[in-house]
Amino acid sequence: MNIIRTTAVELSTIPAITYKQKLAAGGAGLRILRMDTDAVAVFTIDRRTGEAEPYGTYDGELFPPDAVAEALELISGLPYTARGKIKISVSAQAVNSEEDVLETETEKVDMVDTPEYLAIINGYTGDDGKLNYTLMNKDFIQFASRSTVVGEMLAARAHSDEILSYVVGSRAINLSGRKESLSAVEVAGLIETLDEINPRSAFKELNLHIRQLLARSK
Repeated sequence: MNIIRTTAVELSTIPAITYKQKLAAGGAGLRILRMDTDAVAVFTIDRRTGEAEPYGTYDGELFPPDAVAEALELISGLPYTARGKIKISVSAQAVNSEEDVLETETEKVDMVDTPEYLAIINGYTGDDGKLNYTLMNKDFIQFASRSTVVGEMLAARAHSDEILSYVVGSRAINLSGRKESLSAVEVAGLIETLDEINPRSAFKELNLHIRQLLARSK
């Protein structure tokens, strides 16, 4: 069974690999697997601060704070895809990386691997393999600025969240080349998934631009 996670990257502070995964209850989890022992540390990622919060107990000597900080830095901006499980052989003993409840399948609307999500990832991922939020927001802002529908929504004093949903959904459809519109639930799932790549909000600049437009239209 595949799980929704990022690529696995190697740490330099300790002999370990790390990746971020999508959680069934929403949000993201960080997993660090030692390569010299069967120890594993699991964290949830605070969506407001981007900080890692321990999920269960772990050995602080095997997973020091600087290693956790490096793991967060390495996985920041890496997009999700449906990937297979990871197993590491330590002293002829296989360590399965999917052994706790964090690995249950997502129950929410999953937009990973949809044409819209992949179009955004393919369109705005840089040479470093990370999503370029500056470029993405600039493009979405340009779309919002020239959209007659957004103009009508501003005149009608629509809520900023409604305008954001329209802009993201419409631009995603345009990028993917599909003609079917996304439902509000699907757009929310797309925004949530992109937000999980960057817990500080993938569309921070776009949100600010929409609020500025609303303020000027008073």
